[in-house]
Amino acid sequence: MTFGAPLVLVALVLVPLLAAGYVALQRDRALAAAAFAAPRMGPSVAPRRPRWRRHVPPAAFLLAVAILVVAAAKPQRTVAVPVEHAQIMLLTDVSGSMLATDVKPNRLVAARRAAKAFIEQVPKQVNVGIEAFNLTPQVLANPTTDRDALDLALGRLRSSGGTATGEAIQTAVRVLQQAPSQNGKKPPSAIVLLSDGASTRGVDPIAAAQAAARLKIPVYTVTLGTPGGTITVPRSEANPSAGTITKPVPPDVRSLDQIAQASHGKSFTAQTASGLSEVYKHLGSQLGTKKEPRQITAGFAGAGLALLALGAVMSLRWFGRLI
Repeated sequence: MTFGAPLVLVALVLVPLLAAGYVALQRDRALAAAAFAAPRMGPSVAPRRPRWRRHVPPAAFLLAVAILVVAAAKPQRTVAVPVEHAQIMLLTDVSGSMLATDVKPNRLVAARRAAKAFIEQVPKQVNVGIEAFNLTPQVLANPTTDRDALDLALGRLRSSGGTATGEAIQTAVRVLQQAPSQNGKKPPSAIVLLSDGASTRGVDPIAAAQAAARLKIPVYTVTLGTPGGTITVPRSEANPSAGTITKPVPPDVRSLDQIAQASHGKSFTAQTASGLSEVYKHLGSQLGTKKEPRQITAGFAGAGLALLALGAVMSLRWFGRLI
């Protein structure tokens, strides 16, 4: 919790001073009572003493003062609110290596399921776009709040070919830049890129990430797969009847980490379907919201006034006076 006017909290020093004054007042009253009558005559003079009840109303008043001082300091708490007009492009690698089964049931299916979890986590006001890429990027859905359209787009992910990560980033940036400006500024934008390997051809992905950074579009990379991942491919593309071979497809964490750094984004890794879902859920809530302070003065002020009223009621009921 933070405060909009923290210097007001200095007034809290009044609370222990008032408490000390109350203790001194009670001591003076006890001395005056002792001077008026001998202690053994006390039960005859005041047969029904209030005991602990006499301290309850003053305690309520002191606590109320403390709470009202805190209220005057304008207490605030940080809450997550949807980013106005924000847009996110979700890029999924659909190269042949995404058929590896080291992530169950395979990398592509796990990516599709995690993408759905990502979309569910993002606030409904945030626009999300879907792009698939292998050697050629394909925009399956422009940024939209239509979650049904996004779900249909994810169902069109199919795996084949190599990986051209640079072109995928460039295409996503172009799509995001098409959004109309708000008050002379482009809406907050980000790219989430999931892949399991390094780019095999085309534009340098580091250069594409740096270009995105200049437009203030960070790229958050997610590396999927385990070092033992493999796929089965034809022994010879020219002669499919020649049989098949097993090809290792370990994830390339380093290249995706460099892309994230170059764009001022962050990099994540996932070796299981559940791990990937957790990463996507985290990114969905992080990218779709921003932290903003919200004043909670009314709550403190209400509590302080309620304590004042309670103390007054108890004092009037028990002793026939306010204090």
